[in-house]
Amino acid sequence: MLNLIWIFVVLGLFFISGSFSVNPNAQNQLDRVSKLPGQGFNVNFAHYSGYVTVNKESERALFYWFFEAVDDPSSKPLVLWLNGGPGCSSIAFGLAEELGPFHIEKDGKTLYWNPYSWNLGWSLTQLSVSAAANVLFLDSPVGVGFSYSNTSSDHLNNGDTRTAADSLVFLLKWLERFPEYKGREFYISGESYAGHYVPQLSQAIVRHNHGLKTQVINLKGFMVGNALTDDYNDHLGLFQFMWSAGMISDQTYKQANALCHDQSYWRPSEQCDKILDQANEEIGNIDSYSIFTPACTAKFSILNHMLRKSNSIGHLRRSYDPCTEQHSKIYFNLPEVQNALHVHKRNSSFKWVTCSEEVSSGWKDSPKSVLDVYRELIKSGLRIWVFSGDTDAVIPVTSTRYSIDALKLPTVAPWRAWYDDGQVGGWTQEYKGLTFVTVRGAGHEVALHRPKQALTLVKSFLAGISMPSLELISDS
Repeated sequence: MLNLIWIFVVLGLFFISGSFSVNPNAQNQLDRVSKLPGQGFNVNFAHYSGYVTVNKESERALFYWFFEAVDDPSSKPLVLWLNGGPGCSSIAFGLAEELGPFHIEKDGKTLYWNPYSWNLGWSLTQLSVSAAANVLFLDSPVGVGFSYSNTSSDHLNNGDTRTAADSLVFLLKWLERFPEYKGREFYISGESYAGHYVPQLSQAIVRHNHGLKTQVINLKGFMVGNALTDDYNDHLGLFQFMWSAGMISDQTYKQANALCHDQSYWRPSEQCDKILDQANEEIGNIDSYSIFTPACTAKFSILNHMLRKSNSIGHLRRSYDPCTEQHSKIYFNLPEVQNALHVHKRNSSFKWVTCSEEVSSGWKDSPKSVLDVYRELIKSGLRIWVFSGDTDAVIPVTSTRYSIDALKLPTVAPWRAWYDDGQVGGWTQEYKGLTFVTVRGAGHEVALHRPKQALTLVKSFLAGISMPSLELISDS
């Protein structure tokens, strides 16, 4: 009997010590999502959600939601999507409003299909399914969405540097959980403040991979949209866009250029902040993230800081809905939804929010420019695309064009229109090491306002081909 007790003791110590090797496939199956509340339809792809611990000492854990491609996922690349803020959830925006397969109805309880999901890729013209990629959404840094730390001060000490470092640790550990994606072609995409996250994480991966014989993160390139890139150029282009669109007065335009041209886009000076308030008053209650679409009735301010997020329009071929963000707030706070997604309930008072004021207000480091990161990554040979919805007045197309011009890249293919079903989808220019694409009629969230064109964009990017030209049909 005594020997039997010792056997159990030894086995217990064996498990506790961590010597026991857990099958990574067993762990990812624990993360598999069977069915979601409000999902009145079946899906023919696997999806997973859960946590990856990126720091054991402080118990920092990042939340992810991963969708396999609907057709032949083993042959498709892996794409990581990041939203910005800083402090805004990729689940709230990228997944539930833009390029994810599940979107939320007005009741905040019912899901519907997004036919232009990047893991689905439905073609209305060819009546076929051809997914662009396996898509991974990450809430980063800690304090965003369902991501958390058991060290409360962590939420107040985020910044660009730690966000990139934690995201790299996340990827390395996530690939241990999903080993079939080790060495798979990997791309990163995102928008807004992810104009920092995406190139910075790409830089961290390139440097991590340097000198390694086997690269488990097979980074091939990145693509960012309406991206915060360079504070000087972003301000210059913003004021020019607002003035040329008739949104602000001549006087405010001149004062903004004089007082804000050398200021941080994220934390401007008091004088600059004051003139931005004046611009806000002149602009009025419009959705500056998409200036030609009605705003949600909730009041908002868009120029004082990058966190506040106006509520954008619904999807094509659906009844108009400018308040999609509000539906996410209802849905992701439902206990049954959190249970289905394997959310760790940290305390009874926890409330899921689309963007975290706590994370935003505690942000520690945000460089004024990431153009030097671009220069380094262009030299590394990564595929780099930058896109811009041309009705965004937060980080407008003019800002992006000024930043690209500052790189002084030689032109490979001149400026031209690209086409979608015979209509101009936007304009594009190809440089040595970088491709620029605009999306006509899209706002800050391109895949929300122009989902079909966004799918064409990502498919072209992943294939490494130019945006479509006009196909002339012969009469004969």
